[in-house]
Amino acid sequence: MCTLEKRGKIFILTLTGAGEHRLNPMLLDEVQSALRRVRDESISSPSSALITTAQGNFFSNGYDLDWAGSSPSRSQLVISKLESLVADLISLPMPTIAAVSGHASAAGFILALSHDYILMRKDRGFLYMSELDINRIIPAWFVALIECKIGSPMTRRHLVLTAAKVTAKEAVEKGIIDSAHDSAEETVKAALRLGEELVGREWNGHVYAQIRMNLLSGVLDEIAKRRSSRSRM
Repeated sequence: MCTLEKRGKIFILTLTGAGEHRLNPMLLDEVQSALRRVRDESISSPSSALITTAQGNFFSNGYDLDWAGSSPSRSQLVISKLESLVADLISLPMPTIAAVSGHASAAGFILALSHDYILMRKDRGFLYMSELDINRIIPAWFVALIECKIGSPMTRRHLVLTAAKVTAKEAVEKGIIDSAHDSAEETVKAALRLGEELVGREWNGHVYAQIRMNLLSGVLDEIAKRRSSRSRM
C-alpha cells in the first residue's frame, strides 16, 4: 500500500501498486503510520524533508467511494482519517513535497495540496476537483485549504465551480503547482533536488511547523470544528 525510505535526510513516502490509490482507512492508516515514523526519526535527524509520491498513473483518485458509500458510518470514518492525516502533515516538522505522478482527484488532490510544494509530471495526469460532477458538497476545510494555497479567485472558481481537469502545464501557469516535468521519474528527481536544497537551509523543524500551522490555521480550525461536531453527535 505504501513504503517509506530515507535517502540522507530526505524521507520518501510512496503509494505503491498500479491502482488508483483510493483513500480508504487501510491506506490512510498506513500513510499516517509512516508519518509518525518520519516525525519520530526527525528528532535524531533534524533539517529533514518529506517527499510523497505514487507508483502508476494515479497519485490518488480520491476517496474509495465503493467502500465509503456503503454506509454513513464508513463515510464518516474515512473523512475523519483524512482530516487527521492532513493535520499531521501540516504539523510535520520539516518541508513537504508532493511529487504528483499522475491523476490527483478530489480528496487525492487535497492530499497533494496539503504539502508545501507540488511538482507534477506533464506527460500524464490532471488535477480535478470532481465533486460537482459526482454531486458531492466540498467540505469547508477543503475550501479553506484551497483558499490558503491558490491565490487567484478565478483559478479557485475554475477548479471547484467548473470541475475542470487541469493539466500540469495549466497548473503551473495558474500558480497551482510549482513545476512540471517530463515524466514521473523526472518529477521525483526534481523533488529530490528541491528536498536537498531545503535540507541544506538547516531550518529548525519545530519553528518551521509552527509557522506553517499559523499560515494554515484556518484549515486546522475547520478540521477542529468538524471533529467537535462529530463528538457531539
